[in-house]
Amino acid sequence: MLAAEVLMSHSLAGEPPSAGRRAAPLTTAGYSTREWGLLTTLPGRVLVAAASPGPGRPARTVAAGLVGLDALAAGRASDSDLVRAVVATIYARDDSSTTPTGGLAGAADLPPVCRAVVRVLRRRADPADSAAYRQWVESVAVRVCRAGDPDPTDQRFLDRLGDALGLR
Repeated sequence: MLAAEVLMSHSLAGEPPSAGRRAAPLTTAGYSTREWGLLTTLPGRVLVAAASPGPGRPARTVAAGLVGLDALAAGRASDSDLVRAVVATIYARDDSSTTPTGGLAGAADLPPVCRAVVRVLRRRADPADSAAYRQWVESVAVRVCRAGDPDPTDQRFLDRLGDALGLR
């Protein structure tokens, strides 16, 4: 299934939750507006950075970008309330008034943003939700990088991302 089909195949509003799963939390009261903004823009930033050429990194195809969108959408099926809430927020966002990447798209910008997100998660999130969120974000980059021809610079990008997310 193409990412565009995935995006349009289910309505986030009014769709019953998947079997045995609760719907995403209706509130983000545990997070400040700034913190929630970090959590909801990081996945898009990661997708854009993974799909963009960088020093020594190859350019990606449209298909790789669609793989990334599919990886983002896959978060809707997560067991984590936090991941599902983040995905719901991403898809509910009015794209005319916000930038999904928060204005930062380069790979060089990612480590400090990732570290800020990890600090927020340590303070506010359940450890299982924190781990699920960080692994989901990393999986977006992995899927984009592996959608094309393997390149050694991709592994370095993924290693730096994993370090910044506290997964290594």
